[in-house]
Amino acid sequence: MKLMFDSLTLTSPTKLNLILMRPSIFVFLSLLLLLSCGKKQSNQSGFDQRVDSVLQRMTLEEKIGQLNLPSAGEFVTGQAENSDIAKKIEKGMVGGLFNIKSVAKIREIQKLAVEKSRMKIPLIFGMDIVHGYETIFPIPLGLSCSWDMELIKRTARIAAMEASADGINWTYSPMVDIARDARWGRIAEGSGEDPYLGSQIARAMVIGYQGDDLSANNTLMACVKHYAIYGAAEAGRDYNTTDMSRIRMYNEYFPPYKAAVDAGVGSVMASFNEIDGIPATANKWLLTDVLRKQWGFNGFVVSDYTGVNEMVAHGFGDLQTVSAKALEAGTDMDMVGEGMLTTLQQSLKEGKITEGQIDDACRRILQAKFKLGLFDNPYKYCDESRAKSDIFTASNRAEARSIAAQSFVLLKNTRLSGQKNNVLPIKKSGTIALIGPLADAKENMTGTWSVAADFSKSISLLKGLHNALEEKPLPDKTLEGRPDFSKGIEGKGNAKIIYAKGSNLFEEENLEANATPFGKTLHRDKRLAIELRNEAVAVASRADVIVVAIGESAEMTGEASSRSNIEIPETQKDLLKALLKTGKPVVLVLFTGRPMALKWEDENVPAILNVWFGGSETGDAIADVLFGDVNPSGKLTTTFPQNVGQVPMYYAHKNTGRPLPEGQWFQKFRSNYLDVSNDPVYPFGYGLSYTEFSYGDLKLNKTEMTSQDSITVTIDVTNKGQRDGSEVVQLYIRDLVGSVTRPVKELKGFQKIAFKAGETKTVKFTIRNADLSFYNSELTFGSEPGKFEVFVGSNSRDLKKVEFELK
Repeated sequence: MKLMFDSLTLTSPTKLNLILMRPSIFVFLSLLLLLSCGKKQSNQSGFDQRVDSVLQRMTLEEKIGQLNLPSAGEFVTGQAENSDIAKKIEKGMVGGLFNIKSVAKIREIQKLAVEKSRMKIPLIFGMDIVHGYETIFPIPLGLSCSWDMELIKRTARIAAMEASADGINWTYSPMVDIARDARWGRIAEGSGEDPYLGSQIARAMVIGYQGDDLSANNTLMACVKHYAIYGAAEAGRDYNTTDMSRIRMYNEYFPPYKAAVDAGVGSVMASFNEIDGIPATANKWLLTDVLRKQWGFNGFVVSDYTGVNEMVAHGFGDLQTVSAKALEAGTDMDMVGEGMLTTLQQSLKEGKITEGQIDDACRRILQAKFKLGLFDNPYKYCDESRAKSDIFTASNRAEARSIAAQSFVLLKNTRLSGQKNNVLPIKKSGTIALIGPLADAKENMTGTWSVAADFSKSISLLKGLHNALEEKPLPDKTLEGRPDFSKGIEGKGNAKIIYAKGSNLFEEENLEANATPFGKTLHRDKRLAIELRNEAVAVASRADVIVVAIGESAEMTGEASSRSNIEIPETQKDLLKALLKTGKPVVLVLFTGRPMALKWEDENVPAILNVWFGGSETGDAIADVLFGDVNPSGKLTTTFPQNVGQVPMYYAHKNTGRPLPEGQWFQKFRSNYLDVSNDPVYPFGYGLSYTEFSYGDLKLNKTEMTSQDSITVTIDVTNKGQRDGSEVVQLYIRDLVGSVTRPVKELKGFQKIAFKAGETKTVKFTIRNADLSFYNSELTFGSEPGKFEVFVGSNSRDLKKVEFELK
């Protein structure tokens, strides 16, 4: 039984608060409330009845209104009722809002929906919480390099707790697009090039955001994106065409999306690109046949920002046409464009769509709101005490610092001639020169897509080194009001830091402007490049070791940040060359959001630490690793090419009919280049440590298995060094003969294991039939009998190998 009052379905005792002001009917309603609420109905039919009870009473205009997701726009707290968006909310023309921040504003807007609209349907509030809310973790590409699923899940859990404390209940994350072209800027937002690893991360993120109770007030509904194959844009240019075979989609690009669906993700975002010539936003095969019918997805689909409208530019029809096609294909919610809001009624009149299709889309959005508990308590995410106590806490920041350090990848670490030890870690003594445009750049530490971050609270590398050495900055100021550290700052003991900027991000002012939007300035120095460089060399000449902080700015990757040149910008490279000429030990601290072309740097710089963009606590985390308080354990999840001409480049490529023999270059009439070998600078899975690991013989418990059976793989791994450390032990498989061609190897397992100095551990993997299965030319998933190679090692290149057979 349902109690109907003022068009509001009362489904739990919390709704009683809405009617307490009418005491004359309180006793009567209380009795009915007890009869109608009782125990929550747990079965699906009961849940559907709740949704249908709302849907049946909605007008056509109100149903279409639920499909509308505008941006909140700007308004002053206390004045929401007078904003442009308020009128639409009161008329039932809005289903949700995004990019609105703070409990006060969200409560005020929600009040309009539940108290002033006819149906009193609560709004859903979304935001791009991609790698943290106010406590920011490493960019997703960096985070993936931890290879630690519990740690990754924890970042999503903390983000959910913080964002939900500030009124948000829906995040547009995780982004799980497989990306193999380093030119594409949004490679920074994903988990790299591998579908197996990407699937594990997708699952961890969804569970982290949504928890085991989506109706709890400290969880978020996740939205997996960008469905689908957005990361395969031609020429690495954002929003560009994608075109690939379906067998490749299923085997290489679909798995992370499906993993998110299998984990129970509540929503899916359609991608901007086309698939088989049809934009994803209106692709029925993609959104209905695959997503809903094959995978069993039961949440709702939202377009990307103006994704419906942009199909007009694709040449797919006018706004009315593309809006109808999007609905018909399975897109339920229209982000920003309002094409559905303004045209669906006309399409219905003309018979281009049915009201049943509108009902289906509206029903899915209402279901999401019921799942979030918004009908039970529209203000459940508006607890101001949580907003004060749960966001950017000391404990969250401490976890962010630890996690950032585990995402860094040590790319190179050698000793200079005549030296006993490698350059890293450096000592907390002597004079340390910190040089580079990214050294004192707190506004850039959080990386791309950190929309809720307060950049002023981020820790720069310069600040992190000071903190590690317990230094107090000198009060001297430059003409621009920024501290002048060129004279040095005395630290604890004998340590001293001296600093110079050394160069701008780009020598060309317009290029730097393009790369530093959204307040992520690098405080451009107006002096000539040669002046900056000479000053830096003079400062560095007084040091015992030089730390060079160069690379990309935060917004040189991310959306609409594609690059045709993926090397370190020339003016920064000139600075690096000048510093190397001093003969001092040089550590390159690389800031980047993509795999870069570092052939020259690898050949000439003794130590390279890739720190990506580590989040709020970046500077402290880098200092932890540079000084050896944390032993680096990150491993690459993308392949670093020698030059841009090799991209797209990835380890799990197919063989050709004329493969180049391993370790060779050049041979005529073989698949290779005239001017460069086929090898990367750094392979997928690569990363060094301050200790050294050795791998013993690879063993199988048997050499044959059936599809109902399994094989156990074991290998002894030893920490040969003097430090404790963690190693990511990786397992790859190659199907030697198939009904369709298969990759040269595929990741099928990994374990991140902590080792004491000198410790040996036996690492065990189990290979099952699912690990040997793939989609064939008929798009049927299964294994095929034959011989397989299994590899185990520290990266996709340096591996031990044995064979077995599937009978």
